[in-house]
Amino acid sequence: MNVEKLKQLEAQVRIGGKGSARRKKKLIHRTNATDDKRLQTSLKKLGLTNIPGIEEVNMIKDDGEVIHFNNPKVQASLSSNTFAVTGQAEVKKITEMLPTLLSQLNAENFSSALKKLVASTPNPEGNEEGVKNSEVVGVDDEDEDDDDDVPELVGNFDDPSRAEIS
Repeated sequence: MNVEKLKQLEAQVRIGGKGSARRKKKLIHRTNATDDKRLQTSLKKLGLTNIPGIEEVNMIKDDGEVIHFNNPKVQASLSSNTFAVTGQAEVKKITEMLPTLLSQLNAENFSSALKKLVASTPNPEGNEEGVKNSEVVGVDDEDEDDDDDVPELVGNFDDPSRAEIS
């Protein structure tokens, strides 16, 4: 045998430092159970507690899809503002879930979800663009922007300060 070839093989199979036992290959035994145990210990460190009685969880994404958990395990920690939802998840279109989502959404979330839904659907006239958000609810786009604008200044604020000086 060639000495250089033996040293090269020796360097490839050594796992530990100098003087440790050599193995042919490094085996990593990982199962989902060990990953789940690690996850649960990490969640316990955050102080999460189980929340019983939750039958389903729906997370609405921006692209019109819904991540649906049926009978999930929900844990929460209000102090660290952390929620953990574990279980079997399904990704569905919002149109499939719309009847069940109607009862879960409040007015503000419902209107934004409806706008996104209509914007993502094609226009009946054959245009690829969806209907404008303002056409859905009947709100002008200008009115939505007015809420964040700074109001116009009225009067001259320098006059009272000049009056104090004199």
